[in-house]
Amino acid sequence: MADLRNYQTRTANTGAQAGAAIDEGLRAYMLRVYNLMAFGLAITGLVAYFASQAAFADGQLTAFGQAIYVSPLKWVVMLAPLALVFFLSFRIHTMSVSAAQATFWVYAGLMGLSLSSIFLIYTGASIAQTFFVSAAAFGALSLFGYTTKRDLSAMGSFLVMGLFGLIIASLVNLFLQSSALDFAISAIGVLVFAGLTAWDTQKIKEMYFEADDVAVAGRKAIMGALTLYLDFINLFLFLLRFLGNRE
Repeated sequence: MADLRNYQTRTANTGAQAGAAIDEGLRAYMLRVYNLMAFGLAITGLVAYFASQAAFADGQLTAFGQAIYVSPLKWVVMLAPLALVFFLSFRIHTMSVSAAQATFWVYAGLMGLSLSSIFLIYTGASIAQTFFVSAAAFGALSLFGYTTKRDLSAMGSFLVMGLFGLIIASLVNLFLQSSALDFAISAIGVLVFAGLTAWDTQKIKEMYFEADDVAVAGRKAIMGALTLYLDFINLFLFLLRFLGNRE
């Protein structure tokens, strides 16, 4: 009987140690995801700010501003981040962790160049205010996705359909130029990316596997960071339509 109790105690202790190791590994993995995302956002913000400063001086566009906002080069600036997202998504499994991470940094920089025009449209104070509101909302939503026991898969499928509808509506409004439709797109965009933040966080958490080697875990962290980065950027841009004060 004593041997049986000792065996049960050892088994319970082993299970507890294994669970603690998994929890510690998961925390380290998620912390890496958030750190990568935060660094990407920092690169984007710095590039956007300094590019806007170089593009506008004395009340008019500089030669640099003319190049990235007016000339045909603007299409490269606009489409290069999208192309890099597809490249990283399709090639991540064959890339080294360092190459994938460098690609993410380059993408974040190109995104900053593409978003630099917001500093010419909105006041700096309203951009900063919207950023902090977005950060608070993102943090709360991501925490919910990380801690909830509820399976968000059904909600995620609905949100993905909503995202496609949002893209179609945005393309249509390029021709209609309807202010009412633009308001509806902005409101729906905030709701969609708020939901995606929680769902994506849960997905990224579930991607963790304690037996992954260093390379696989690194690639998963980079793709998780990219996913949350996109959620944050889009949430910020849609909120900026509501909270931003135009220059």
